[in-house]
Amino acid sequence: MKVTFFSNYFNHHQRSLCDAFYERLGEDFTFVETEPMEKFRSEMGWGGGSLPSYVLQSHLSSEARDKAFKLAEESGLVIMGTAPEELIFARLQKNKLTFRYSERPLKEGRVKVLIPRLAKKFYVNHYRNREKNIYLLAASAYCASDYAFLRSYPGKCYKFGYFPEGERLSEEELFSLKEKNNPPVVLWAGRFLKLKRADLFIRAAGLCAAKGLPFSVRFVGGGEEEERLKLLVEKEGLKERTEFLGYLSPEKTREEMEKADIFVMTSNFLEGWGSVIYEALSAGCAVIASHAAGAAPFLVLPGKTGYLFQSGKLMSLTEKLERLLKNPEEVRHLGRGAFEYMKELWNPAVAAQRVLEFAEGLIALEPPRYEEGPLSPCELLKNNWYRE
Repeated sequence: MKVTFFSNYFNHHQRSLCDAFYERLGEDFTFVETEPMEKFRSEMGWGGGSLPSYVLQSHLSSEARDKAFKLAEESGLVIMGTAPEELIFARLQKNKLTFRYSERPLKEGRVKVLIPRLAKKFYVNHYRNREKNIYLLAASAYCASDYAFLRSYPGKCYKFGYFPEGERLSEEELFSLKEKNNPPVVLWAGRFLKLKRADLFIRAAGLCAAKGLPFSVRFVGGGEEEERLKLLVEKEGLKERTEFLGYLSPEKTREEMEKADIFVMTSNFLEGWGSVIYEALSAGCAVIASHAAGAAPFLVLPGKTGYLFQSGKLMSLTEKLERLLKNPEEVRHLGRGAFEYMKELWNPAVAAQRVLEFAEGLIALEPPRYEEGPLSPCELLKNNWYRE
C-alpha cells in the first residue's frame, strides 16, 4: 500500500513514526512537508540536520507541489495532518480512504462555532464529508467529544497522538541513573507561557518544601513568563533547590527526563496534546499531569504510570506531589510501569503497524478492533470529567 502523510513541517515529534512507516513500506511511504518551520521552533532545536529520503518539501517548488497533489490523489491511504485542505479535495470526491490526524478543534471553547468564518471551515472540512471514507486519528482525548459536538466522524474516532522517540536506554540503564538521585529530582519542561501553568507547580512545590520534604527541582525551557517564575521560586523559598536550565535541544531535554524521578505537567485546556508527557513516561518518570492536556487521559493511568490532577487546582496537584515525595517506592513502581506501558503499547512501531492493519482491514471491510492503545476507539470525554 502506498501511504502519504501530509503535515506542516517535519520535526522530532513525527520522525520516529515516519521512520516506522518507512521501515515497513520503503519507497511507498512519503511525508509531505507543506511549509517551512517557524524560526522560534528552529531555535529551540526542532529543525537542523539532513532530512530523510522519504520527505517531500512541497513548498520549495511547483514540481514538488505537483508531485504532492498526485500523491494525494493516487495513494492507497492519505494521513492528513495540518496541511492545506485543497490537497485532498479530489481524493475526497473519489471517496478514497483518508485518515485525518487532528488535535481537538475546540480547545478554545465551543463558542468558536458561532464565528461565521470558522463555522464555514468546520462545515466544509469536517461535516460535509463525515459519511465518506474518512476516519479520525485523535491526537487528544477530547477530540471525540469536540467532533461529536460538530456532528463529525460518527463512530470513526480512534486514539492516536504524537510519537516522539520511544525508549532509548534499557530498563536497567535507565533506573540506575535515577538511583543516583538524593534527594529525588522533580522535572518540569516546556515553554514558559501562561497556558503551561508552571506557576502552579512552583506553588505546589513550595507547600511540599514547607513540610520538610526533601527534593530538588529542575526547569527546562524559557519564555515570556521566565522572570515572573524565578521571582515566584524565591518567594516560595525554593531558590536553593531549583535549577533553571534554559532551552535545551530535544536530545538534551530527554536526557534530563531520563535522570529525573518525577515529571510534572501543568498545562490547561489550551494544550492540544503535550508530547512531554509521552517522552517523560518513555523515560521512566512517574508523571503527574493536568487532566486538561490531550495526552494525559490516554497515557497517565492512575496507580500504573502516574497520577492526574484537576487542572488549575493547587491542592489537587500538591496532594499528588506530596504523596510521591513521601513514597519513593511508589515513584519507582510508577516509573517502571510507565516505561513498560510505553515500550509495549504506545510506541511508534505499534502505532505504524496498527495504522496499516486498520487501513487494510477497512479496505477488506473487516477492520481489526483494539481494546487499548493506538487505534482503539476514542470515547467521548468532556472537559469536566475529572473528579477527585
